[in-house]
Amino acid sequence: MGSNVIITLSSGAQAKNIFWQVAGEASTGTSSHFEGIILSMTGITLNTGASLNGRTLAQTAVIFDANTVVESQ
Repeated sequence: MGSNVIITLSSGAQAKNIFWQVAGEASTGTSSHFEGIILSMTGITLNTGASLNGRTLAQTAVIFDANTVVESQ
């Protein structure tokens, strides 16, 4: 996902019900916003200033760099 990209959910969709499955590594760009649960076969990186409303689940590592993460419930 590129820098400064904002993903928002509409029509009553909730981050806790949205799953993004990635076969390789997933990463968010600088100052981007992501919603949903990221499932990665390898790793997940949230670059500087990125925010997430959801969860990150990876088999190897999840890397944060000055991020805001809100767990969806």
